[in-house]
Amino acid sequence: QVQLVESGGGLVQAGGSLRLACVASGRSFSGNAMAWFRRPPGKERQYVAAIDWSGTKTYYADSVKSRFTISRDGANNRVTVYLQMNSLKPEDTAIYYCTFGDYDNGFMPFGRWGQGTQVTVSS
Repeated sequence: QVQLVESGGGLVQAGGSLRLACVASGRSFSGNAMAWFRRPPGKERQYVAAIDWSGTKTYYADSVKSRFTISRDGANNRVTVYLQMNSLKPEDTAIYYCTFGDYDNGFMPFGRWGQGTQVTVSS
């Protein structure tokens, strides 16, 4: 059974930092890209960042580029994906989710999501 368990969210002041983690298990993730999405209050879920299966290529939404860093470690059926978030802004407030999928001119999720972790940035 596939599990995606996010952690690391919390309340932080604008300009601060947080590091999110997601443990993915229950199937082989070899060959899969991993990604973070977020759902701001009252809005649709939106793409944040992705990392390829090897961990060597990373991709970011324009809104977080140069502030957020995605990374991954582990292999096969247990992978941990991180999202280092610096210079946080109130507009980064959202529930953050990780997922897996393919990356080919954009990230394509396979439709499995964790429970999410809340990030709140105060001004």
